[in-house]
Amino acid sequence: MDYRNECEPVGTYTILKQVTLLGDSIFDNAPYVEEGESVSDQLQALFQNSAKVHLLAVDGHVMADISDQLTKAESIYPLDHVFLTCGGNDLLGYSGAGLLAVMANSIGDALNSIYQVRENFRQNYQEMLDSVLAKCSILTVCTIYDKIPNLSNAEQVAVGIFNEVILREAKVRELNVLDLRTLCDQVEDFSPVSPIEPSKQGAAKIASAIYQQCMTYSAENNI
Repeated sequence: MDYRNECEPVGTYTILKQVTLLGDSIFDNAPYVEEGESVSDQLQALFQNSAKVHLLAVDGHVMADISDQLTKAESIYPLDHVFLTCGGNDLLGYSGAGLLAVMANSIGDALNSIYQVRENFRQNYQEMLDSVLAKCSILTVCTIYDKIPNLSNAEQVAVGIFNEVILREAKVRELNVLDLRTLCDQVEDFSPVSPIEPSKQGAAKIASAIYQQCMTYSAENNI
């Protein structure tokens, strides 16, 4: 299926002037696709000249890096609409540190270890989320996609646990959510260069979803 024309600009809506992308390589995926195929490039093509897309997300960044991205965002005024994708690299950090391979004597011990990892992630995510909300009025968060090729069983479970945190914290703050679990659900949505990054097709899906959300907000609020 060709997603390039799925959300072409329609009519004469006056849409949001500034769209800012914070987070990691889900948005900053240019190194893993051809020129013009990244999320930000395809999103800017959809908006054409009616909005400016600011890519502040950085490949490899984790939750602790979002504060630096926010500092760079201070030059963008106003922060009309911010999209945030974060948590996937934190999961990789837990995995790399061996926290997903800790031996347990019982299911109870294993669940207790998982609980500790979840609550550590929750605290960090809450703090990061509130720091972003202090700087912008309209924030949309993304879940972590779970159809990555060759994702281990333990990592799939961890993704589910982290997504539960993301969804709950978004609900508490009445934030919109882009659910990448259902958006990027095909092998072709992931780059053959690096299977944890969006491909051209995956980037098109993400860009289209962001564009549609901005257009919907604009129409509902007569902006």
